[in-house]
Amino acid sequence: MEDRDEGLSSSELMDRLCKFIYAKDRSDRIRTCAILCHIYHHALHDRWFQARDLMLMSHLQDNIQHADPPVQILYNRTMVQLGICAFRQGMIKDAHNALLDIQSSGRAKELLGQGLLLRNMAERNQEQEKVEKRRQMPFHMHVNLELLECVYLVAAMLLEVPYMAAHEFDARRRMISKQFHHQLRVSERQPLLGPPESMREHVVAASKAMKMGDWKACRAYILNDKMNAKVWDLFPKVEKVRCMLVRKIQEESLRT
Repeated sequence: MEDRDEGLSSSELMDRLCKFIYAKDRSDRIRTCAILCHIYHHALHDRWFQARDLMLMSHLQDNIQHADPPVQILYNRTMVQLGICAFRQGMIKDAHNALLDIQSSGRAKELLGQGLLLRNMAERNQEQEKVEKRRQMPFHMHVNLELLECVYLVAAMLLEVPYMAAHEFDARRRMISKQFHHQLRVSERQPLLGPPESMREHVVAASKAMKMGDWKACRAYILNDKMNAKVWDLFPKVEKVRCMLVRKIQEESLRT
């Protein structure tokens, strides 16, 4: 088998190994894990449409709640990679939808198998704690949580600000992102607003600039040395992502 694997690209090898499992496996669990790993690999390598189509064809969303916790963690990690992949491709609505469940839960760290919540420690006995610690992902496989939150908030900003402007006087206006509105409310409650420091403050300041239709100020808040170091420089093909962001900021500021 190793001889045949030589000369294959990672996508060809992944495709062949997963198809072998799809054909031979009789237990749902291994098949589900193979599908999720296949989607994860597509998303990691910017093959957004293949990843999305495989996720939709597998119907995993319908019954993942019945899976055991390690499979659920793999599913959550796959959805996060799918959302980040969609964002890199400029599919802002798809990125927001993929990340919505994880980010709105307030438990992203736990759902991705990257740590245990302290508030639940008292409810666990030692055996449960050992089991849960064994499920944690090794550090080198962690998803950067600040990058994840930034991608979600920027996607929410690009969707929410034009929507808020279009439905300013609509009493039945719905929220697209509760977390984004929460950040805006936190900012409004501050008695004194200095220049933005944290990633969240940069996104809130950019949202206010976009609301006024000032795309240059919005771009300056999203794309600067501080944000580059924290978030954007961590992306592969970073210049492509920056160009996409500038284009989207211009479009949505004009729409607002």
